[in-house]
Amino acid sequence: MKSSRLVSILLLLQSRGRLTAAQLAEELEVSVRTVYRDVEALHAAGVPLYGDAGHDGGYQLVDGWRTRLTGLTTGEAEALFLSAVPGAAAELGLGSLLTAAQHKVEAALPPELRAHSARIKSRFHLDAHGWYADADEVPYLTDVAHAVWNRKVLQVRYRRWKEPTEVDRRLEPYGLVLKAGRWYVVSGPRPVTYRVDQILQARAMEEEFTAPDDFDLVAYWRRHQEEFQDRLYTGTALVRLTDAGAARLTGRQAAAFAANCRPDGPGRHLAELPVESPDVTVGELLRLGAEVEVLGPAELRERMAEVARELAARYS
Repeated sequence: MKSSRLVSILLLLQSRGRLTAAQLAEELEVSVRTVYRDVEALHAAGVPLYGDAGHDGGYQLVDGWRTRLTGLTTGEAEALFLSAVPGAAAELGLGSLLTAAQHKVEAALPPELRAHSARIKSRFHLDAHGWYADADEVPYLTDVAHAVWNRKVLQVRYRRWKEPTEVDRRLEPYGLVLKAGRWYVVSGPRPVTYRVDQILQARAMEEEFTAPDDFDLVAYWRRHQEEFQDRLYTGTALVRLTDAGAARLTGRQAAAFAANCRPDGPGRHLAELPVESPDVTVGELLRLGAEVEVLGPAELRERMAEVARELAARYS
């Protein structure tokens, strides 16, 4: 977005001093020509920005001039990084802080950029929650978030799927993740993932913890998802799919189909798909109806046939 780039140029020059067009282009991942156009827009908006030619040249703000992106409190500055997901900010108890931070940023922008900002807000909205289900009740999300911010140990009562279903856990909450409308907390010292909506009680301790310097929440979550998928899909099935059935595949199955499908007549394809247990896989494939035929393994094909016979008898 152009308005975002213009603000980024101002902040880069304010924090780093003189920068060449090439350096700005590399930082913003745009062309040098785009930087030239953006600088012209800043000039037109009244920003005191000048450039020098030559080897030691570059763009620089007039000495002493600073943007008015000041006055943010610590909480507002933290909340500003959640501006793309205002619903999540509200769930974390940061909704009012985010609103205040956005108002301060908006007031500091030149009129041209302010108009762009208003246009973006009126035309784009991100809703992180999934369809077909109400959002989970997460009564202790704010407590967990507070412990994450302040690096405080949490003592929790947690509900899990196996016996005993309720257990006590000591958490060192390294970070929070919002995935498809559901909150997860990653706890150390050996990173383990917990669903925040399954926390039945939470008590903040005075004890502080230190997360490892090399812990990367994004990288951890990516590995966690990959490992989770590997545990789920433990087998493969050979299937015949119509074009319509193939179009309705998702996730790993869609990726596997794209990688190994082969034609089997007009509008039909053969492919090996990763699958879970037979019972789970039958449920997944039944949603494709007559657009899919399981050819193997024999156990899965027979299970599909058995369910089909039961359905035919029920609806005959």
